[in-house]
Amino acid sequence: MKNSHQLSVISYQLVSSSFSRVFLVSLLFLPLLFIQGCQSRAIDNGMQAQVVRVVSGQTLEAISRGEAFKVRLSGIEAPDLQQQPWGQAAKQQLEAMVNGKTVTLELDGQPDKFERQWAYVWQNGKLLNEQLLKEGYVLWDGRSRDRKYDDRLEKAQAWARIIGRGVWDVKQPMRQTPAEFRQMAGSGVGGKRAEEAEGEKNQPTTVNR
Repeated sequence: MKNSHQLSVISYQLVSSSFSRVFLVSLLFLPLLFIQGCQSRAIDNGMQAQVVRVVSGQTLEAISRGEAFKVRLSGIEAPDLQQQPWGQAAKQQLEAMVNGKTVTLELDGQPDKFERQWAYVWQNGKLLNEQLLKEGYVLWDGRSRDRKYDDRLEKAQAWARIIGRGVWDVKQPMRQTPAEFRQMAGSGVGGKRAEEAEGEKNQPTTVNR
């Protein structure tokens, strides 16, 4: 009887321990599932498109349902293409992320005056506008149309700034905003500014030094 009782106690402890582990794992994963669910809903509300060309760190060309159009990533401002090394670095990073690939565009209001569609760009559950900010390739401009992800974008830039990534690198910081750079550069290379050559719309963004 004693052995039987001991076995019962051990069995109960094992079951209890297993249940506790399952419960703890569930608690850990529930927030992740919630986040993924929110992202899935956002993606479901978007449109699939194939990226055919990256113009700059903030603009790309895509095709969806046989229609070609330009996309301007919402909530960010990339360094000017002539603003070295940051402009080309931002473009190259966006190319590595999306060029030739299928993405989901979550549209953000009406197209701008250059007929570029404002959008949040998603790929594999990641918001690329946010990712570019977090890696320090672009600046947060605080002017997305519906302001849906402004908190996320602002925090992503704060993260990059704190750890000194990209344009926030203390050894080689970007000391001028794209707008300030273009103002100082004047007509630019070849008498035509880079953003005009690609149909860019740029407005001042503040870089706190």
